[in-house]
Amino acid sequence: MCDASTAAPGDVLAAAPRTAPGEAVDPIALEPVDEVRITTLVDNVFDALLTGDDHVKRVSFGAGAGVRAPQFEGGTTNVGLVAEHGFAALVTVRRGDRETSLLFDTGLSPDAMVNNADRLGADLSGIQAVVLSHGHFDHAGGLAGLAGRRTGLAAMPMVVHPYLWTRRRLAVPGGDPAELPTLSKRALETEGFQVIERRQPSLLLDNAVLITGEVDRTTDFEHGMPPPHQAWDGAQWRHDPLVIDDQALVVHVRDRGLVVLTGCGHAGAVNIVRHAQRLTGVPTLHALLGGLHLGGPAFEPIIGPTVTALTEMAPALVVPGHCTGWRAQHALAATLPDAWVQGSSGTTYLLTT
Repeated sequence: MCDASTAAPGDVLAAAPRTAPGEAVDPIALEPVDEVRITTLVDNVFDALLTGDDHVKRVSFGAGAGVRAPQFEGGTTNVGLVAEHGFAALVTVRRGDRETSLLFDTGLSPDAMVNNADRLGADLSGIQAVVLSHGHFDHAGGLAGLAGRRTGLAAMPMVVHPYLWTRRRLAVPGGDPAELPTLSKRALETEGFQVIERRQPSLLLDNAVLITGEVDRTTDFEHGMPPPHQAWDGAQWRHDPLVIDDQALVVHVRDRGLVVLTGCGHAGAVNIVRHAQRLTGVPTLHALLGGLHLGGPAFEPIIGPTVTALTEMAPALVVPGHCTGWRAQHALAATLPDAWVQGSSGTTYLLTT
């Protein structure tokens, strides 16, 4: 498992910075914050035995109230949190004594995110916006549960890329193509979401949170999805390597640097971080969290140059989750042992000045 963390001779060259072609929408005046708390509401893993510290808060099997289970004395049992192949995070930023929050992705199933939030005692009624990293259903399924909690409330802003609504499918050779669930804009608006479509960067929460918009693809190794991932262009199915609606969330922690949160990281972890640095003019990566999409045979060959580039950035915290894959997890843990932290549903990461 250490092989993946050893850079091949070409890895360093492949991971070298390149100038992004064309014009950029920069600089972005991203206001620094005193603190950001990121609570992973849904991830692929839940481990009740993980330990935390002053900056990483874990939850155990005792999270929330006991649930009914007549097979136990007293009729109840303790539960932990739901883990599923999806991602959702509650992001809270603080400047001085003012705190504001938003949701970044909502998980796979309708109930996992809201149930986990309940068990954590996290109040979702106070969030200011919802951001979807891209249109894949394992990041948007929890919108149904969230909508069920919002009856009679004011419209909730939802920031998305306009290609979020793209029909997609997986056409693996030798099997029948499987179309993926596609979000309905009309249904979301009917449920009280105010859909805001942007290809360019967006500043939210009083200019304290940056949503990257489309990410410049500047590395020569982050090629995106393999040929079986296809999109409907209105006339036919075509290979969709870029997942162009992929975007990340960025916060600048004062005197520390950038905190970058990804959903799947389809644009490539290195592309995303460099794009955030370019947009903001902040050179330091303080933390990288979220899905890095390095699992499986199509992506494992780029683990080496990805780890090489991230090592050069020297982040203080790396929490790969969701679709990162176990080989990449081991490579990052071996190469960045002081920064790497195991992700888990329900974990809160505190990043402060």
